[in-house]
Amino acid sequence: MARNKVEICGVDTSKLPVLKNQEMRLLFQEYQAGDRSAREKLVNGNLRLVLSVIQRFNNRGECVDDLFQVGCIGLMKAIDNFDLSQNVKFSTYAVPMIIGEIRRYLRDNNPIRVSRSLRDIAYKALQVRDTLTNKHSREPTVNEISKVLNVPKEDVVFALDAIQDPVSLFEPVYQDGGDPIFVMDQLSDDNTKDIQWVEEIALKEAMGHLNGREKMILSMRFFEGKTQMEVADEIGISQAQVSRLEKAAINQMHKFVH
Repeated sequence: MARNKVEICGVDTSKLPVLKNQEMRLLFQEYQAGDRSAREKLVNGNLRLVLSVIQRFNNRGECVDDLFQVGCIGLMKAIDNFDLSQNVKFSTYAVPMIIGEIRRYLRDNNPIRVSRSLRDIAYKALQVRDTLTNKHSREPTVNEISKVLNVPKEDVVFALDAIQDPVSLFEPVYQDGGDPIFVMDQLSDDNTKDIQWVEEIALKEAMGHLNGREKMILSMRFFEGKTQMEVADEIGISQAQVSRLEKAAINQMHKFVH
């Protein structure tokens, strides 16, 4: 049976070795004891991990060889910094580092140039967001992030927007087991707001069946044209909660539309 041979950077991917967990641990012990050849074996034994990661970036129009080489840099950083004493699989530790290295490469080579100061604010904001999420078990508001960074919230929003890659409007950006939040849920449109739909139903009667918070969210979303993130920041809840409440309110109003 013929093998599917694919060459990336001159590497025949069909011949890449696969290391078992015990082999990996032994090689890490040897490498951390000073055996440089063990590092090379660890790299070669985890190149399939790089291949699996770069498949996520196939639609970017980037050269696969370039992404593979950048991914290998992330892999080597992971190997050099992996702590055997932690009860974590190497792949669990390495994948985020490989992805991070590729994303940095894509951002630094983006034709839409983003200033270094904006990138610094954005990366710090992402770190603070992760820290606060782990600490409070919820997504922090923009106000909370800006207070930690001592940076105006407008600068935080602008910086985070500046580093985002173009995505489909129907790409899910958050899901916790319920309905996903899509990119389009974060956008406001001054020309095609849902106010046109609202005006065609018995608005007062339908909204009369909503509670105060639901009325406020629909008003801010569809009458004031605010995004879910802006609404969440203003009333002090997460964007995921805004999405749930908004959808629940609209579903409730549908029951009274004839």
